[in-house]
Parts: sequence; C-alpha cells; structure tokens
Amino acid sequence: MLGDVFQSEAWFANLLAHGFERPPRGHWALPLPSRSGEPVHVHLMQESSAGSLCSLSNYYSCLYGPAGSARAIQGVSVAQWQAAAQTLRQLQGSSVLRLQPLDADSAWLAGLEEGLRAAGYWTDRFFCFGNWYQPVPSGGFAGYWQQRPSALRHSVERGRRRLDRAGGAWHIDIIADASPGLDACLAAYLAVYAQSWKSPEPCPDFMPALVRMAAREGWLRLGVLWLEDQPLAAQVWLVCGGKANIYKLAYVKGQERLSAGSVLTAALMQYAMDVDQVLEVDYLSGDDAYKRDWMAMRRERVGLVAFDPRRLSGLLAAGRHFAGKTLRRR
Repeated sequence: MLGDVFQSEAWFANLLAHGFERPPRGHWALPLPSRSGEPVHVHLMQESSAGSLCSLSNYYSCLYGPAGSARAIQGVSVAQWQAAAQTLRQLQGSSVLRLQPLDADSAWLAGLEEGLRAAGYWTDRFFCFGNWYQPVPSGGFAGYWQQRPSALRHSVERGRRRLDRAGGAWHIDIIADASPGLDACLAAYLAVYAQSWKSPEPCPDFMPALVRMAAREGWLRLGVLWLEDQPLAAQVWLVCGGKANIYKLAYVKGQERLSAGSVLTAALMQYAMDVDQVLEVDYLSGDDAYKRDWMAMRRERVGLVAFDPRRLSGLLAAGRHFAGKTLRRR
C-alpha cells in the first residue's frame, strides 16, 4: 500500500513539472535498497548553484518523505540509510542537507538521522508547522459529528437553511475520478478560487495538473457546492492509504452568511468517512483557529538539517545554525 500521497512518484513528478516558479538547478532521485525488494527513492534538489541539498518540496508540500510503499520504506535499515548518506556526499551542495516538512514520529526519519550521524553528519530538528487531524471514531460520520462543538453543528445547519431560502436550488457535486463532470467541476474550483480571499497561485498550472493526476490515480475528491448554476464553494481533497487530506478549499468572497464552505466540508467529511471509510482526516499545514472545531488532535511537522563538519562550508553552516539556536533560547 502507498505510504502517503506526498510520498508517491506521481506527486513528485507533478511538483517538479508544474510546482516551481523557477525549476531547481538539480534534481536527484536517490535509490534506496529495501528488504521488501520494492523501489524506494529519496527525491532531492539543489535550488541554486550555491545552495544546499534539500528535499524536493516547497509551499505546495504538506509532508515529505521517501517515495515508495509503506512496507518498502519501513524495510530500509539504518545501515542502508548510512550508505545513502555516504552517497549524498557525492552530490553538489551536500555539505548541508535540509528536509521538510516531516512526520516527527516516522520510523524512516529516525533511521535516516541515525544513518546520517553514523556517516559523520551533525543533525538537528526544527519546527515547521502545526498539523490538525481527526481519527475516525466508531460510527463513522455520525459518531464524529456528534463529537463536534455545538456551535459548528448549528452553523452548518443554519447554512443549509439559508441556502434553501437563497432563491434557487442548491446541490453538491463530489468528483472522485476522471468522470465526464471533471472538467466542469475543475473550472468551477478555479472560478471560486479566483473570487475568494486567497492570493493567486504562484504556479497556475499546478492545481489543474494535480486534479487530473489525482483523478487518474483514484485519489481525487473534488467537491463543489452550487447555487443554481453558480459555484459558491469548492474543495480539493486527496484520499489515499486510509487517509483523507484536505488539500485546498475556497469559497466566493461576500457569500459568507450562507456558510457554503462549512456545508461543503461537512458533506466531504461524510463522504470520506462513510463511503471511502478512511481511518483519518488530515487538515494538513497550519494552526488556523477554525481547524480546531473540525479536528480533535494536533501534532507537529518538523524539519531536519544535517551538516558535514568535514567540509568547511558544512562546519561554518553548523556554527551559524547552533549559535542562532542558542540565542533564540535566551
């Protein structure tokens, strides 16, 4: 089973093709041996000629890790991570390695850290962002909804009643594959996003390409709330490996009183829990206050930085990093 959407070859291919305003100077897919025999790759990049080696990730990435199945990634030993660290030294910019955002509790991260230290690197972790998530309780959506704050439940109910009185019929479309309705719902998502409070995408081709790729892979849950023929809210969820990731959401600015975004979130939540039967819903990056109403639990995503002290550039970078960390603690 695939470990995570953000640890798939399809994700990295789309990010590399459409997710950078300036393409990375270098990109490497470092192969790792695995006891399962399945392929595992660590996708790395160098953003500039003077830059360090870093994860193939940016503001579109909500999680980073090796590409491969969960079983294959778990099958990489500490000794194999150490061998990979030795291979890293042959890559340009490898005196400093920076990876983010990472699951702090993942076994592969602990193995990588141990392997890097065994290879002579100095390592440290740093905070990236808070991550709100919801394990699905017994009873699916009904059990989950009963646990939500009454203010949220009443807000969604009021939104539905206001939509009923808004002067036209309303409905929700949820596209889960490359069906004939995909183009119309993708166009609706783009129209809603353009009329929302959000800044324009820095890479305008990224989301259309991601939606089409996710539809091919079977990950897509594209929800649109329509009032007559006008889309008022749209969301892109990615469902894979028993987890529903709430990736992008937007509603038309000026229509807040209808609570179209909350009504749509509740509908997609019910679909993910009762139809897809996921085990977890993930609100991905950020400590936005509204996420606490929808999600019961919080964890932190971290970054990992590693320095090669046998190179002057690595030693100097380590000195700056640890000195700055000491000052921030005072």
